[in-house]
Amino acid sequence: MLIVIAVGLVGALALGALYVLSCIRVLTEYERGVIFRLGRVMPRPKGPGLIMVYWPVDSMTRIDLRTVTKVIEPQDVITRDNVSVRVDAVLYFKVIDPKRAVLEVENFMYATSQVALTTLRSTLGQAELDELLAERDKVNRRLQEIIDGHTEPWGVKVSAVEVKDVGLPEPMKRSMARQAEAERERRAKVINAEGEFQAADKLCQAAKIMTPYPMAMQMRYLQALAEVAADKNSTIIFPLPIELLRPFLGVERNGKAAEPLANGRHEDVSPVLKELAPGAGPRSRD
Repeated sequence: MLIVIAVGLVGALALGALYVLSCIRVLTEYERGVIFRLGRVMPRPKGPGLIMVYWPVDSMTRIDLRTVTKVIEPQDVITRDNVSVRVDAVLYFKVIDPKRAVLEVENFMYATSQVALTTLRSTLGQAELDELLAERDKVNRRLQEIIDGHTEPWGVKVSAVEVKDVGLPEPMKRSMARQAEAERERRAKVINAEGEFQAADKLCQAAKIMTPYPMAMQMRYLQALAEVAADKNSTIIFPLPIELLRPFLGVERNGKAAEPLANGRHEDVSPVLKELAPGAGPRSRD
């Protein structure tokens, strides 16, 4: 009889030890366990470390607290200025309240991804194409605020939403390329015109400075010759003032005959021309 009792006690102890061992659960640092005891949730989640789950009285749901990266499927969106684009984005979120993530929504990951999907369509449909391309950070912040407002009651925190790619139709790409090329040409012409204006201004100032000093102009001629000769050219261009050639020209600008220089002054040559004219006889000398 004692043997039977001893065997029964040993068996009970063994079964108790097996039951205790089967109730042991280990949760890592990034996990929490939401415990349901007889169908009612416990006040606080368990973990991390070693915890006890007394089945069949208790049941546990593991919740991962790490940040989840979810790629939003590409969506066809029509912007406010009626341009069809294809947009895909990346969603970053994590659970901050495991209890609400289990109680408030059936599947918080699926629900968060669907909210992000619908919000992406509605929000980008209210933005213009230029805003979507140039102000990407502003659009990302707006998406993050809207999605986080929907998921906050579920204990889910959306940390960031990044629009990854904006696909444009080929005609729109060509049109934007032509616009960018025209803008670059306009800037180049403006810069060239500003350079010409500044150069003309500096030349005008230099001319005003050198006008009272003729020797300065001669020195500038010699400097230009030195610069041309430094390139080892076989042709040398010698700048010559047009005033030195006027006596050798047949007609001045106003159509009158040019008057030769005599001792640096203009001389009247009309009497000489009359004597040399055909049919004119020699003049008598008194």
